[in-house]
Amino acid sequence: MAILVGTVLLVYLDRDGYQDGTGTPGVSLIDAIYYTTVTLSTTGYGDISPVSDNARLINAFVITPARIAFLVLLIGTTIEVLASQGREMFRVARWRKHMDHHVVVIGYGTKGRSAVQTLINNGLDREAIVVVDPSEVAMQDAHADGLAVVTGDATRRGVLRRAGVAEAEQVIITTDRDDSNVLATLTVRQLNPDAYIVTAVREHENSPLMRQSGANSVITSSDAVGRLLGLSSVSPSLGSVMEDLLTYGEGLEVAERDLLVTEVGRPPQSLPDQVISVVRDEKVYRYFDPVVSQLARGDRLIVVRPAKELPWAPRPGTHNEDAATDED
Repeated sequence: MAILVGTVLLVYLDRDGYQDGTGTPGVSLIDAIYYTTVTLSTTGYGDISPVSDNARLINAFVITPARIAFLVLLIGTTIEVLASQGREMFRVARWRKHMDHHVVVIGYGTKGRSAVQTLINNGLDREAIVVVDPSEVAMQDAHADGLAVVTGDATRRGVLRRAGVAEAEQVIITTDRDDSNVLATLTVRQLNPDAYIVTAVREHENSPLMRQSGANSVITSSDAVGRLLGLSSVSPSLGSVMEDLLTYGEGLEVAERDLLVTEVGRPPQSLPDQVISVVRDEKVYRYFDPVVSQLARGDRLIVVRPAKELPWAPRPGTHNEDAATDED
């Protein structure tokens, strides 16, 4: 538009140097607009032409470069749009090969990006993640992170179907509105009764409603942030420790791991790892609960350990240890 308007003004100010096809000297403002559009688009009917030396020089050194710039912008924008659409189609096609056990992340704001980064840091392939978000900015961010994106409103069934929610293993819902989260949770649960749904709520009072809508796990973001702020105010040291635990890859780390064969029958407090909870039969027990006073095959441990992996804090499958599973 800037090129068009600038060229129209340039031609109109030098209107006495042009003549139309009938030989009439001078052009009107409408003639200037007409001449500019057909010239910049390279149509060039020739019914209006520069006749004075001044007008010819302006056409040679100003309007011709403006024509080139206009075409470069037009073609460049078209190619950029087509390339963006092509990249999205390629990512979606590549992602659909892994549709059986993929993870759908609804909302790619601060919470969504952090959730995706945590999944990737814990070994999940980027190709097994698809993002659903209506925002153009979020789409560009997800593309930059190498993720497949379905652009649209996650409360609409068609959008969720395109994201493969019906075949997803897990769905993470992190939009900025609790009402949108509730509606998205209801729709996801209807499309996929077996998916594990994790959703965020801003207000704690909406947490029961979210669970009734079908969420397996509900995270109250405002309460969590407020509690961390309060702890940091009451005890800066405790606040630093809590922040450390929530930061991946630095200092301390909270992790879940398999129970090893050598640890069967031992109390949780006796292990090298700092055990804080034991998962038994899909139920979580605190380490001091009498039910888990002795560890049994099939248990899983929630531990606090250094973020840097050490031999005494094994992640399953990395040190050739035998895991004590029920199948053993």
